Amino acid sequence: MTELLEQAIAKLKNLPANEQDAIAAMILAELEDERCWDQAFARSPDMLAKLATEAMAEYRAGKTQELDPDTL
Repeated sequence: MTELLEQAIAKLKNLPANEQDAIAAMILAELEDERCWDQAFARSPDMLAKLATEAMAEYRAGKTQELDPDTL
């Protein structure tokens, strides 16, 4: 376990049980989401490459616009 994770867990231990459970649920959901994305990309590397190629073609053709981080 990393030092940073150990620090986070030490702080979590001081929280009330319901807050600990809420944070634990968020972490578990995030890990599951990552696992699902990893599996999806592993099953379709050709599709991912195709989407990347299409995105770059749209960018080069001037069909994209920059995201404004203030509106996200």
